[in-house]
Amino acid sequence: MTPIPASIARPLIEGLKNEVVVRDNKARNLFPHLNPAGYQDTVAKALETLNTGKVETVWSDALASSQGDIPPVFLTEQQGMIIERREQIVNAPSEKVFRTFSGLGGERGWLMLNFMWRLRGILDRMLGGVGFRRGRRHPDEVRVGDAIDFWRVETVQPGRMMRLRAEMKVPGPAWLQFETLPIDEQKSRLIQTAYFAPKGLSGLLYWYGLYPVHALIFAGMVKKIGLVTEQSISQPLTYEKTA
Repeated sequence: MTPIPASIARPLIEGLKNEVVVRDNKARNLFPHLNPAGYQDTVAKALETLNTGKVETVWSDALASSQGDIPPVFLTEQQGMIIERREQIVNAPSEKVFRTFSGLGGERGWLMLNFMWRLRGILDRMLGGVGFRRGRRHPDEVRVGDAIDFWRVETVQPGRMMRLRAEMKVPGPAWLQFETLPIDEQKSRLIQTAYFAPKGLSGLLYWYGLYPVHALIFAGMVKKIGLVTEQSISQPLTYEKTA
């Protein structure tokens, strides 16, 4: 019924039997400048946050790291959201890194195990989804609302970040985010983060059942993005379609 862990959801549901109607005006007198939101508005706003893919900063705040050693992968679960983050130091300016990951998809592919991406697209079409044949609008430019294969561009910060929302058949909302942060003029940090909000048991089985494949693809992709970017410093940018 909810992606929130049972240890949190159960006490909240049990607490619904208690009446919590405010019957005095002390709070309004103490804080006259505050206007409390109604129940329906609050629930509607919470649902909109998830349905429209507004990935709140609270999901990733705890993932912040220093400029020290970078673990190969950081996997955690917060507020019912499974988060997998991978980082890579790239010997290239952030603008170059952004250009590489914002050009993924379409004819260029995804740099790592492209046949697996195509197979996922075929399966998605069999299940009634959008499949993998949409490609992308422009080989280099990217804007909010663009379709990239079976993803939809949800957020773009030019030169820094791109977030994709999954539109394939999957048991729960999913996002794939790429971000680049400058370290100095010639070096940057590439951050690749997958977000997944599993819907019930089927969502958990999907994530952990396919995680070995996802881990292989995501680990290879972040490395290839870094490699392709570094190669672009001395030669024109190309995308190798790794089979």
